[in-house]
Amino acid sequence: MVKVAVLTVKLYAPWVHSLKEKRMVVKSILAKIRNKFQVSAAEVKDQDIHQSIVIGVASIVPHSAQADHVMDEIVNFLEQCTEAEIVEEERELR
Repeated sequence: MVKVAVLTVKLYAPWVHSLKEKRMVVKSILAKIRNKFQVSAAEVKDQDIHQSIVIGVASIVPHSAQADHVMDEIVNFLEQCTEAEIVEEERELR
């Protein structure tokens, strides 16, 4: 039975001082995640808060071990591809 892995990551970006600047950062992060991992990704919360970025990622996986692997890879990638600090992470398997 296939499963849906859902990852929500909250990032803190202290250098962002406008919503326009935030949109550019978010757009870049989302494009990188989608291209590298072939998953669905979107900003899911705090759209009006300049320094808070909440990214939701969903992926269809064949089993829970694959879900853990994909979510680990995405979190590691986020740590490397952006200067924003990961302040919260939530994982769910449906």
